Amino acid sequence: QVVESGGGLVQPGGSLRLSCLAPNFSLDYDAVAWFRQAPGKEREGVACISIDGEYQNYADSVKDRFTISRDDPKRTVYLQMNSLKLEDTGTYYCAVSRISTCPPKGIGGLGLYRSWGRGTQVTVSS
Repeated sequence: QVVESGGGLVQPGGSLRLSCLAPNFSLDYDAVAWFRQAPGKEREGVACISIDGEYQNYADSVKDRFTISRDDPKRTVYLQMNSLKLEDTGTYYCAVSRISTCPPKGIGGLGLYRSWGRGTQVTVSS
């Protein structure tokens, strides 16, 4: 299981950096993604990063605002979120892929991912 952290309350236009730690296993050979879920809505993919960080995919709604990165020696994947909007509010989940790269487009379905965290809450509010 992975552990997310870094969520909180932020005003519109603000920034947060989420972290995803894999305390008990290596992430070296797996793609990793961030998903989010707003109340009453389905979980949606936000960003995916392949091994070595060679490829990154983003949902259209977060392109040019969010950046996914990884630090394999630290077993950690980050999600830098800038210019946050009200609609970015939700619980953010980290997920470890069953494969080493991201889908050709987008983030892929939930079944592509084998290990999930419990999530961290992000609330964007004025």
